[in-house]
Amino acid sequence: MQIPLPPAGPFTPADLAALAWLFLAWLGIGWITEHPPRQHPSVSVLMKDYRREWMRHFVTRDPRIFDGNILTTLREGTAFFASACLIAVGGGLALIGKTDQLAGVARQFDLGHVPALKWEIKIVVVLFFVANALLRFVWAHRLFGYCAVMMAAVPNDPEDPRAMPAAMQAAEINITAARSFNSGLRCVYFALGALGWLAGPLGLFLATLYVLVISWRREFASHSRGVILHAHPGSAGLPPGQAQGQHPRD
Repeated sequence: MQIPLPPAGPFTPADLAALAWLFLAWLGIGWITEHPPRQHPSVSVLMKDYRREWMRHFVTRDPRIFDGNILTTLREGTAFFASACLIAVGGGLALIGKTDQLAGVARQFDLGHVPALKWEIKIVVVLFFVANALLRFVWAHRLFGYCAVMMAAVPNDPEDPRAMPAAMQAAEINITAARSFNSGLRCVYFALGALGWLAGPLGLFLATLYVLVISWRREFASHSRGVILHAHPGSAGLPPGQAQGQHPRD
């Protein structure tokens, strides 16, 4: 007796496989970026040490206008991407109600008749990544604000025993904000990849593969990574983010 398979709605097995590939690639590159092999760190991991080193020099820098300008630039970047994602979410929601225009484009590319529900679900998948990016950018913006307040609370006296621990706390908040910002960028990348689904499952598979390769290269094989690694703070003999006489952290 043959057991009938449950219906997949308007989607074919190829659609479902390509969709699974999209989410696996997104989750996989995010995990390997934040947990890379020890012998081959990602740019995101390398920049954590630079942020700690920044806060170590921040303690002895006077005046601190330069540090404030850097933090302002970081907050402006997160605000820009958050605004762009908010506009994209509004545009996507408006597009859901006008899937007939997308169906006309599909017929021009000989993609055949596609149900309106299928178009709407494809747009929702794109909106999932864009909305996720929006939330992460907003949180990164808020964390950079926390970091600014904590940096302002660091004593101006380098001899103050509270100065270095407070600076390192600000560094950890800065690192958390950067992690959220980088995660938001990955969501934007994969939102663009998800647009490939409008051209069918093969388009989604190829677009996701392209985004995955680009994301991996920028974190693990780019020229900028080589420059960052060459001047890594730990290469000077002083553990990154540590002051003279301070024991390394666990």
